[in-house]
Amino acid sequence: MKPVPPLSGAGLGLRREHLQSLAREVPSSVQFLEVAPENWIKAPQQRRQLLEQILDQTPLVCHGLSLSLGGPTPLDMNLLHDIRAFLQAHQVVRYTEHLSYCSDQGHLYDLMPIPFTKAAAHYVADRIKQTQDFLGEPVAVENVSYYCAPGQQMPEIEFIHRVLELADCELLLDINNIFVNSVNHGYDADTFLRQLPTERISYGHIAGHYVEQPDLIIDSHGAPVRDDVWQLLGKAYQYHGVFPTLLERDFNIPPLDKLVEELDSIHRIQHSVMHQQKEYYACG
Repeated sequence: MKPVPPLSGAGLGLRREHLQSLAREVPSSVQFLEVAPENWIKAPQQRRQLLEQILDQTPLVCHGLSLSLGGPTPLDMNLLHDIRAFLQAHQVVRYTEHLSYCSDQGHLYDLMPIPFTKAAAHYVADRIKQTQDFLGEPVAVENVSYYCAPGQQMPEIEFIHRVLELADCELLLDINNIFVNSVNHGYDADTFLRQLPTERISYGHIAGHYVEQPDLIIDSHGAPVRDDVWQLLGKAYQYHGVFPTLLERDFNIPPLDKLVEELDSIHRIQHSVMHQQKEYYACG
């Protein structure tokens, strides 16, 4: 597999509402951008040209939506061919997918939970290895939000560890998903976060959510990041070191300057934790 290029700082999910302004100038707070390759593989030429202008200024990572790593049907090799071509054409520095499935005989248009079982861990790990072998590079899988756990035989954290080890892949650490799941399923987010494997973290995601009820949170990506999630991000840096972190916003898209304000919050937390860690090691 090819080596993983360096990535740092804070990133932003690229949305078409901001294409024109980002093509003119990418703000200095935006140190990398992320797209779903499925949305760009057959994009109109004009949009592809704008993307090229943007990529002259900043690195790109890809977060897949429809490979369906945990799905019951064979991997879509035509899609993988298209993804590989896109990654190579645009010098993409990371490719990630969801630790979930989204298809059977057709697309389900949602991310469905993989059963937390030994058999499922081996099954999805084999599919991740197949994907990595085909692409010729490491793949990172995201810990997902889920609202039920059918056929569960082990805790979520154990399932994630098994998959990462069996597949020898990386982790896209979604902070908001940990918080959402901790509320919806009644576990301690701090304990869960501490147990994740530091050495496998590729980069992170952070996003907003919607509180339906005190014990039911919807992972909406449609609102600003909440204070509890910002605090959990700071803890993640303390436990695992400061890793690159990307802000997701998929609905109710605000002006770019509002998202840059949230990116600045990521930078502030990163710098604060790095300063604390530098002082700690200096004293030691």
